Amino acid sequence: MPPPKRAKPKARFRRRDEREVLRESLEADAESMEFESGQSLSFFRPSVGRRTFRKLARGSFSVQSEVDLHGLTVAEAKTILADFIEASIDHRYRCVRVIHGKGLGSGDRGPILKGKVDTWLRKWDAVLAFVSARQVDGGTGAVYVLLNKN
Repeated sequence: MPPPKRAKPKARFRRRDEREVLRESLEADAESMEFESGQSLSFFRPSVGRRTFRKLARGSFSVQSEVDLHGLTVAEAKTILADFIEASIDHRYRCVRVIHGKGLGSGDRGPILKGKVDTWLRKWDAVLAFVSARQVDGGTGAVYVLLNKN
């Protein structure tokens, strides 16, 4: 008669430990990604279709002009951005890029211009949508802006 089969030993907490390690590793990756990429900006008016917005986010629209606000004060940036948007509308540009930076020089305060650009762009009726740029075009330090073509 063969000896009785023994049950294979199981680590009682193995699954829980594995889930915990997985959760911690995913959180660490998310934190490092956020540190590297910052928070994305995105906005679109109800009149903009999702397909158009996805096209903007993919960088599929030709960027016809851009403005760089790096290193400017809030007051300077607001004036320059307003002039830029107005000139872009006058030239009937459809898509422009606004480079606001990631706020790495702002220290503990975080990105100042980025938040201001987000607020300002939402207020202009001519701005139909905007979204953080692809990494090759500035990533979360820039936005593609879709303007009303009228």
